[in-house]
Amino acid sequence: MLRRTFCQTITMATVVSREASAQNQPSNVYFERSQPGEPHRGKVLLAVQAHSDDIPLSAAGTVAKLIEEGYTGYLVRGTNDDMGDAPGLGTPGSIGDHVLGNQRDNAEVARILGCKDHFDLNYNNHRMGDVSLNEVIGRLIFLIRLVKADTVVSWDPWAHDEENPDHYTTARAVEAACWMAGRPHDFAEHLKAGLQPKAVGDKYYFARRPEITRVVDISKQIDKRVDAIRANVAKGPGGHSGSRLRAELAKRNQKLPLLGDDDVTADRNYIKEFSLRRSRELGKQYGVEYAEAFHYIPAGTAGADLDPSIQKYIQEHVIPK
Repeated sequence: MLRRTFCQTITMATVVSREASAQNQPSNVYFERSQPGEPHRGKVLLAVQAHSDDIPLSAAGTVAKLIEEGYTGYLVRGTNDDMGDAPGLGTPGSIGDHVLGNQRDNAEVARILGCKDHFDLNYNNHRMGDVSLNEVIGRLIFLIRLVKADTVVSWDPWAHDEENPDHYTTARAVEAACWMAGRPHDFAEHLKAGLQPKAVGDKYYFARRPEITRVVDISKQIDKRVDAIRANVAKGPGGHSGSRLRAELAKRNQKLPLLGDDDVTADRNYIKEFSLRRSRELGKQYGVEYAEAFHYIPAGTAGADLDPSIQKYIQEHVIPK
């Protein structure tokens, strides 16, 4: 995961951002605005991350937006985050303490975003490259069929410059599972257990350097994204960077007005100013306060559903038998 150190001489807090810069944006980007009411009522969203901070740092605003617009949301975490702390900043104690801390953080992220439930696959952190890809695919197929997912938000399997094996293993497994979950002969025992085939129609993929085809306005959901980032305490950087910096400055009889007079304000303002800088810059290009960038794959593109042009033809020409 990309982490850039801020004020290393003062604090070991870091700033994380994955939204693409303006120079990387193609001209055919679709801008998705917030919609009133619940136009997506009845649909199901599956947000799949490798680690407890992936969704908060990359797509929390979009997940919250879709849930607010009617989706029933579920959060899936691939690892137990046992090795995922920043040196000197993670949960004090043993690796087991760190696992428990991240487990609690992940549950809090799910609550903040409005998810109905969350699932932990509990693979070892940074070791998913050793895990059978077919095993991960199978577990995700089960979850897709269980919750009847219509949309996924996850890592982009086609992105470049990804160094974390948990990220690209999760991405490949999600892409395959979205397609295979709709095929009745794949894991046919699921059908015997009462589940039904269910392909995933559309996908919001995020990445370190994404191919941007969709930008989502998350201005209304920015506080939920801030709270989701702040909830990741066990990993060290990000969540409480503001309050740590405020404490360090106080030891030097110094104060940063941005950080306010209490720890919560310090954390939230730090996240908005530094962690969400790229999100803010991206939003300005579209005339909004904050935005997130995705490689979006619409329904029908990858063969998961009936081609939209065929669906349109059927709607226009179908007659009673």
